[in-house]
Amino acid sequence: MLTNKKIAVGNRLGFIGLGHLGSPIARRLLEAGFPMIVYDLDHTKTAEFATRGAEVARDPGKLATDANVVLSCLPDELSVEDAYMGTGNVLRSARPGTRIMELSTISPEAARHLHRAALQFGLSPLDVAVSGSTPAAEAGALTLFGGGEHEVFESAEPVFSAIAKQWFYMGPSGSGVAMKLVVNTLLGVGMQAIAEAVALGSRLDLPRDLLFDTLAKTAVVAPAHSGKLATAKRHDYAPQFPLRLMRKDFGLILAAAEQLGLSMPATKAAAAINAEEAAAGSEQDFSAVIQRMEETAEAGAVPTDGFVIQSI
Repeated sequence: MLTNKKIAVGNRLGFIGLGHLGSPIARRLLEAGFPMIVYDLDHTKTAEFATRGAEVARDPGKLATDANVVLSCLPDELSVEDAYMGTGNVLRSARPGTRIMELSTISPEAARHLHRAALQFGLSPLDVAVSGSTPAAEAGALTLFGGGEHEVFESAEPVFSAIAKQWFYMGPSGSGVAMKLVVNTLLGVGMQAIAEAVALGSRLDLPRDLLFDTLAKTAVVAPAHSGKLATAKRHDYAPQFPLRLMRKDFGLILAAAEQLGLSMPATKAAAAINAEEAAAGSEQDFSAVIQRMEETAEAGAVPTDGFVIQSI
C-alpha cells in the first residue's frame, strides 16, 4: 500500500543503526522535531539518544511496530538482511503502509530484493544512498540518491531536508545505491591518485605543508578530497569514513563490474592499496592511503607491478 502523503514532523521515525553516519543523521532528525524510537546493538549509543528524548526499542521488530517510518543505516548487506528479513523481523512487524528508507550502501541486487520483499507486506520501501562523511552528516549537508517509487521518494522530502543539502531521484529500486557506487568509485580512486601525487611531491623535495596547502587549492582536487588533505597534513586520520567501509564499497563496485563484464583497472589497483592499509588493523579514515604512500616514498620503495617506464 503505497502513499504519496508527505511525512510530517508528527510522524514517528524508527532508526536502526547508530554508527558513524547513523548517529549524526538520527540526531538531525530528532532536532528537527520528529518523534523517534532508536535501536542499536551498542547500548551506549542508544543511551545517548534516550537522554535526548528518544525512545529505545528492545529489538528492531518492536521498533517497526511502533514507527510510521523506518530508517536504517547499517554496515553491510548481511546486517540489512538480518534486520529486515532475519532475526530483526522488521518486515513482518511493520504495519502496512509503513515507509522504509534503507540508507546503507549495499548492492543494487540486495536493494531490489529488499524492495520486493517489503512490497509483499504492503510497505513502501526506498533505497536512499548517502554520500558524505561524518562532518557533512552533522551539518545536515549530505547528498542523497534515491531508488524506488517516485511518489514515495517525493513524500520523504521533509525527512531529506533535515539531513541533506540535496537529493536526487535516480529511478526504480536499486538505482539509489547504484549511483552511490558510481560516486564512491570516484571517491576511492581519486583518493589513491591524490596519495600518489603527494608521494611524488615528497620525492621531488617539495615542502610538505606547502605541497598539501597548494594542492588543496587547485581545480583538480574535488571538494570531498580537499578537506582530507587538510586533515592528512596534520597526520590526522581519525575515521570520518573508515577504511573498512571504503574497502566494502570497493568490493561492491568490483563485484558489479565483474557481473557486467566491465574492466576497471584503476579501481582495482586503488582497492588493493585500500585493503592493504585496512589490514594494518587500526580504525582509520580512508584517506590513510596518503599516509601509506608517503611512507612508501620515504622508504624509497620501487613498485613491482610489471609496468616498464621507457624514455621518450
